[in-house]
Amino acid sequence: MARTAQDIKLIDIIPAGDTVGEGILWDWRHQALWWTDIQRSRLYRYEWATRQRQLLPAPERIGSFGLVAGSTRLITAFASGIAMYEPITKDVTWLARPEVDQLNIRFNDGRVDRHGRFWSGTMQDHAPRLPIGRLFSFDATHGLRCHRTEVLISNGLCMSPDGSHLYFADSPTRTINVYDVSEPTGVLGAPRVFARTEQPAVPDGGTVDAEGFVWSAQWGGSRVVRYAPDGREDLRVALPASQATCVCFGGPDLDLMFVSSAREHLDAAALLREPHAGDVFVYQTPFKGLPEEEYRS
Repeated sequence: MARTAQDIKLIDIIPAGDTVGEGILWDWRHQALWWTDIQRSRLYRYEWATRQRQLLPAPERIGSFGLVAGSTRLITAFASGIAMYEPITKDVTWLARPEVDQLNIRFNDGRVDRHGRFWSGTMQDHAPRLPIGRLFSFDATHGLRCHRTEVLISNGLCMSPDGSHLYFADSPTRTINVYDVSEPTGVLGAPRVFARTEQPAVPDGGTVDAEGFVWSAQWGGSRVVRYAPDGREDLRVALPASQATCVCFGGPDLDLMFVSSAREHLDAAALLREPHAGDVFVYQTPFKGLPEEEYRS
């Protein structure tokens, strides 16, 4: 039986009031949800069984992060570089800081791929933005590698279930591209247009479900969109906030969809219309996600 957006139900809203909530990630090992508020240098951990939220101030703004195999640390794209980070003790071990001396450049969206590499991209932090961001990967064998240049805002990083394709959005272009990934090197092929969004929606964070469909949180569009592997739009989920930032699947059965959001740039009138802007939305779905991958050192 065909599944539609009507089969996806909002079941909870986790209060956060984030300026820019981002990087939402389900830790299947400990049944907990993680996300960050980039602009306030905050990391959150939400214990699913108890519904308890822990706020963990960070030493720098965090754009994205990933789980680490056999560890409580996170591989983290701080504003100035990639590091191993222990959120409780605040211990930081820097791995690479390619943009540390670049004015107004910071790391943004990122994810661990199916082969245990960490990917993250950079962006100019303030308008008017120039296409001087880059897309990087980091792994224990090759260290830091730059795969793409001339990026405006790195976003939407996610991988096909078999790891053979990487999805990547340069948000202001309103384009999600897909790349073939050569293994075992992790080198990207030429980009192909996967999907485009119409104004005012721009593609932000993304994930891939167990069927290989791509889910895209769309800033300015008040929605999350599910795309088939061929780029065809499958369905849209309307959100009670205009600035959706990232999406992941989680919960004990990986059938819950979590969506982070932002309140940045919203004036008083807009916040009256969107009282939950900056919160995290929880949806029961008929779909299933994949367990989040772990960085392997």
